[in-house]
Amino acid sequence: MPSPRRATIADVAAASGVGVGTVSRVINGAPNVREVTRLSVLKVIDQLGYRPSHLAASLSRGTARTMAIVVPHLTRPSVVMRLAGALAVLDEQGYDTVVCNVDTPGQRNHHLTALTSRYRVDGVIVVSLRLSRQWLASFQRAGVPLVAVDAALTGVPHTVTDDVAGGRMATEHLLSLGHRRIGFVGDTAHRMSATSLGFSSSQYRLSGYRQALAAAGIGYDPGLVRRGPYGPANAEALAAGLLARPDRPSAIFAASDTQAMGVLTAADRCGIAVPGQLSVIGFDDIESAALLGLSTVRQPLENSGAEGARRLCALLRGERVRPLRQQLALEVVRRASTATFRVSRPPVSSGSVRPGRGGGRVQGGVAFTGQPCMRRPEKGNVTRRPARQCADALAGNWR
Repeated sequence: MPSPRRATIADVAAASGVGVGTVSRVINGAPNVREVTRLSVLKVIDQLGYRPSHLAASLSRGTARTMAIVVPHLTRPSVVMRLAGALAVLDEQGYDTVVCNVDTPGQRNHHLTALTSRYRVDGVIVVSLRLSRQWLASFQRAGVPLVAVDAALTGVPHTVTDDVAGGRMATEHLLSLGHRRIGFVGDTAHRMSATSLGFSSSQYRLSGYRQALAAAGIGYDPGLVRRGPYGPANAEALAAGLLARPDRPSAIFAASDTQAMGVLTAADRCGIAVPGQLSVIGFDDIESAALLGLSTVRQPLENSGAEGARRLCALLRGERVRPLRQQLALEVVRRASTATFRVSRPPVSSGSVRPGRGGGRVQGGVAFTGQPCMRRPEKGNVTRRPARQCADALAGNWR
C-alpha cells in the first residue's frame, strides 16, 4: 500500500486562500502578516500535517542548522565521550546542537514528543535508548531523519558494538591468565517500561561471560554473579559480598569501568591486593581507566558518536546510508589490574592462618583458605585495610 502524499506548501496556500509567499512568511515568523491570516494559516498547517523543510528554510536564510541529540544520564563518562564525538562532527558541519538529557521514561517521552510534533530540528541522534515501534513511526510521519548510537533500532541507521562478544572477550582474557573462578558484577536487568529505560548492555555482557565459561568447560555458578543498580557505590557493595565468600573468586569481570572502580574499592577495603590476589577487568575504556591502570574491553566511544553524526549528515544530504547496522570493533586493553593466576596455599606451620569452616577448598585448580579478607598482601601491592571495613561495605556502610 503506497504511503500517503505529504502535504506541500502549495497545498497549505490553496487551503488557506493565500499565496505561497504568505505561507512562507508565517512559517518564518515574518512580522508583516496580519494576525487573523497568521492564525488561519497555522490552523491549516495543523489540519494538513504539513511539515516545512527546516534544512531548506535555514539554507535560504543563511542561518545555522540545528540537530538534537537525545542521551540518557548525561553525566556518565561513557555518554560524555559519545557525545563529544558527535558534537565535534556536527560543529565541523556547521550545525547547532541541542542536547536533551533523559533520566526517566517520562523525560524521554517529553523530548521525543517535542522533536516529532512540530518544526524543531533537522535531524535527531538517539544514544543508548531503545525506542518502541510507535516512536519510530512518529519520526517517520514527522519526516525527521533519525539515527541511533549504541541502540539497534529497526529500519534506522545505527552504530553499535557487540556486547555479547565483548563479555566473551573480557572473560577469555581472565581465563587466559589461568583464572577459573571468575565473578561478575553488573546491572539489574529491567525491561523497557513506564518506569524503566530498559538498558540491556549488562545483560548481553553477562551472556558473553557465560558463553566463555561454557567454552572453557567451566560450569556457571550463579553465586558468583552479583547485580544491582548502576553506580560505583552499589558495585562496591556487590563486590564486597563476593569477596566475603570463603571460596571467593580470583578474578571479577565488571560490566562497566565505573562498576569496576567499585570493585577496586571493595578489594582495597577488604585488604585484598590487586592484581596479586584479585584480577579485575572492566568494560568501556573511559578516560579514568588508564589513570587507574584498569584492564578493560575498549569500545570506541567517541568514534561511535562521530559515526552516528556522520551518518545523520549523510541522510540530510539525501544519501542512502548502508548498511543500516554499523558494527564497530572491540579490543581488550590489558593494564595493571589483571595478572596471571598464582595458586595460594595455606602454610603448613602451626602459626598459619586457619582454614574457614569446612577447611580449605580447591576448585578449578584454585586453593582457598576460607579467610578472604585476612591474607597478607604481597610485596609491592596495595596495603590492606582492617577486615572490618570489608564487612562495612557488605552492609552498605561504604560512605
